[in-house]
Amino acid sequence: MAKPKVRIYHAVDESGDSYRRLEKAGAEAIWEGGRWDAHIKGARPEDLILDADTVAVAGVANRTLRINDQSFASAPDLRLVAYYSNGYDNVDLDLATQQGILVTHSPTESNWGGVAEGTFAAILCLLKKLREKDRTVKAGGWRDPSLFGTYLGSRLSDSYGGITIGIIGLGRIGSRIADLFAPWRVTLVGYDPHVEDAKFVHHNVRSVDLETLLTKSDVITLHCDLNEETRNIISTGAIDKMKPGAVVVNAARGPCVDTDALVDALLQDKIAGAALDAMTQEPPDPQSPLLGLEDKVLLSPHMVSANRGGGLVPAIPWVEEAVLAALRGTVPNYVVNSEALPLWQERFGGKPLI
Repeated sequence: MAKPKVRIYHAVDESGDSYRRLEKAGAEAIWEGGRWDAHIKGARPEDLILDADTVAVAGVANRTLRINDQSFASAPDLRLVAYYSNGYDNVDLDLATQQGILVTHSPTESNWGGVAEGTFAAILCLLKKLREKDRTVKAGGWRDPSLFGTYLGSRLSDSYGGITIGIIGLGRIGSRIADLFAPWRVTLVGYDPHVEDAKFVHHNVRSVDLETLLTKSDVITLHCDLNEETRNIISTGAIDKMKPGAVVVNAARGPCVDTDALVDALLQDKIAGAALDAMTQEPPDPQSPLLGLEDKVLLSPHMVSANRGGGLVPAIPWVEEAVLAALRGTVPNYVVNSEALPLWQERFGGKPLI
């Protein structure tokens, strides 16, 4: 019997040890060394999972190459698409579910906690004007009123009320953001129609509707999934509701923000600034107006969660275990399309390949 194929895109495990363990278990592990994208540049969707029984992939890194109907057609025996990342928006999830293919993700704390910490740092960088102060001193300048930052927390001494931070999406990342800002005595408001009130209470976040969040917040930070509800949730109409001094932060998915609307708002000083770890086009076109906004926008190459010893590395055993489970005919952990389970059980349950 031929060995089951495991295709690995974005080889997170640079040592290759987990891939060799898959081979020792009886699978054929296929991966490429070097840069994560070296093997997918110019590739077609049908190349991505050709003849594979399982696929290991990172959604953020490979979002430019969709796992779609052409991909699935090239691998009729595919059981699993396993993500090293928390996100999985480059796979056609509905089609995978229809075909009884499981999709798993890896919500490791190093990933989502890293996003929260990076977002926290970006907000402080913008509000405290750290880049501007650094550049001024290095250029021979010194104190100037244009370098004044924003005081975040409330003060008893002069009744200053502090700023309001609006969190769109109170999942793992949004909740951690709330916890990080809790000691700062800021006002926290949040919008997430999919979260129970008890979670808002637990993290000291006041649940509000989207319009209230947009109109009341000094900082608006996005930590939501990308779907039809959240696509362009920050639009021209949304920006028009914001305070003139508001700051927008997107550490979720690029299409959650209408880039053209954001650029226009920044150029017209409708809002004060933005920080983007996620952009609609990644990397941005060299001619993108985002690159010419100077200190009005803080850009990050969609790696705000990447830290030494963290990032996607802790997900290596998660993906390895998911792949082994699927190849053994058992249901892996962290399945995101549980609706596929009945058909998956019918097709693959109790039918081991290793």
